[in-house]
Amino acid sequence: MSVSLSASTPRLDALTGRWTMYRLTVFLLLALTAWSFVLSVAGLLFYTPAELAATAATAVVASLVASRVMGLLFRTRPQTDSSLITGLLLFFLFWPTTEGSQLLTVALAAGAATASKYLLVWRGRHIFNPAAFGAALLAVTGLNSAVWWVAAPLMLVVVLPAAALILYRNRLLPMAGVFLLASGAIIVARFLSGGEPLTTALATLFASYPVLFFVGFMLSEPLTLPPRRWQRLLEAAVVGVLFAVPLNLGPVFMSPELALLLGNLLAFVLAPRAGIRLRLRENRALTPTARELVFEPQRPLKFRPGQYVELSLPHASPDGRGTRRIFSLTTAPEQPETVAVGLRASDPSSSFKTALLKLKPGAVVTGTSVAGDFLLPRNPGVPLLLLASGVGVTPFMSQLRSLAAAGNLDGSGGQTDGQAARDVVLVYAASSVDELAYAAELHSMGIRVLVCTPEDPQITGWTWLGPGLPDAQALARAVPDIAQRAAYVSGSPAAVAAARAAVRGAGGRAVKTDAFLGY
Repeated sequence: MSVSLSASTPRLDALTGRWTMYRLTVFLLLALTAWSFVLSVAGLLFYTPAELAATAATAVVASLVASRVMGLLFRTRPQTDSSLITGLLLFFLFWPTTEGSQLLTVALAAGAATASKYLLVWRGRHIFNPAAFGAALLAVTGLNSAVWWVAAPLMLVVVLPAAALILYRNRLLPMAGVFLLASGAIIVARFLSGGEPLTTALATLFASYPVLFFVGFMLSEPLTLPPRRWQRLLEAAVVGVLFAVPLNLGPVFMSPELALLLGNLLAFVLAPRAGIRLRLRENRALTPTARELVFEPQRPLKFRPGQYVELSLPHASPDGRGTRRIFSLTTAPEQPETVAVGLRASDPSSSFKTALLKLKPGAVVTGTSVAGDFLLPRNPGVPLLLLASGVGVTPFMSQLRSLAAAGNLDGSGGQTDGQAARDVVLVYAASSVDELAYAAELHSMGIRVLVCTPEDPQITGWTWLGPGLPDAQALARAVPDIAQRAAYVSGSPAAVAAARAAVRGAGGRAVKTDAFLGY
């Protein structure tokens, strides 16, 4: 018996997966901007519609123009979504005005923020949050100071759901929780020490401090975050303390933007990542609807099996999913001469995938980051249960190839080269036998595979469970020691939700998931 995927499809994942994180952020910032105008027209916001319009237009236009100029100077195609985000963030930081001299400083902040993406870089990657850098630079020079007017109480009506959506989409809710706990505890304690009641302190924290906007739109900026979860939690804690404690170094006083810049420095020290340039070597078919792109990295790419890479490919007329996409790496870090990603290539496809699949060997693609915590336990004695649906097998290929390269892969759980081999069971579901990517390679690895297809693929040593992912009862019968195994699930949000429920229903304990948004 198999589980039904349609009934468990997470609607929120499906909604947010329609766009890239950058495009979603633009939409949400525009929604915040529209709400600010509604409040202003209704007389519920201190600033007039003219002041809001003048400041917003100045910040956005200056960011777009500066991005075009820097793109020409550095011979790169500017990222429109990134420019819009920078301009809109600055709009919510500086005091809305129609005064020419003040608008000029907003334009200068936008120019400085954009320039920092190109000048304050390490091997092609910018180090600091651009909007925070632009705001901090103006404060240090005395030209202007960010007031974070977005922390107006009624703005919270849209700030709260918008920030929550971004944090959920980027799987950063734990990081946000650490920041809010660290900053909130200090701020509330300061109010309590001054004689304020707890309810007043909490209301002031969320209605008058920009904690939610800061963590949702600023701290969450992906290009300046470290790649590992524990590193992000550490940065969130440090930034939270700096955000809340009134410190100063001479004439320089701590501010939210300065706290974020110091956090960016910490992230860089924890994991100094370089820009990524990949030259396409091969585009090969995995199945009738899936491809694997094999690249030669300009410099060795540092990653751990199970992590993903974000590729950037500017192209004509990008759709709502933008010019950047995340793909699981399929190769082993023990073989650094090539890196590869697997992807579904069926129609209808996004404009990004269409442009990517049209590339010829020799074409160069850039990457923005390598990250992810979909990692196997370090203890080789922990038995594994891997559940893949469709192209969700790709992160497992990196892990299995790495184990094989290290001579530590044996489906029987025996000895390999004198060391205890990993005991691996792979549950692999596909829509048809033809859609079983990497089948020959997986068979050669000798691991135990439970295959889920409409027809029996009749592969020697593999066990056919029938069509669709197994439900809890079928999984418990097929893997009776499931409670002792570390379970990993990868695939579409619907498949991941169904498989995770099946694992837990069968008695599994720890389950790590890797949902492919935009699947």
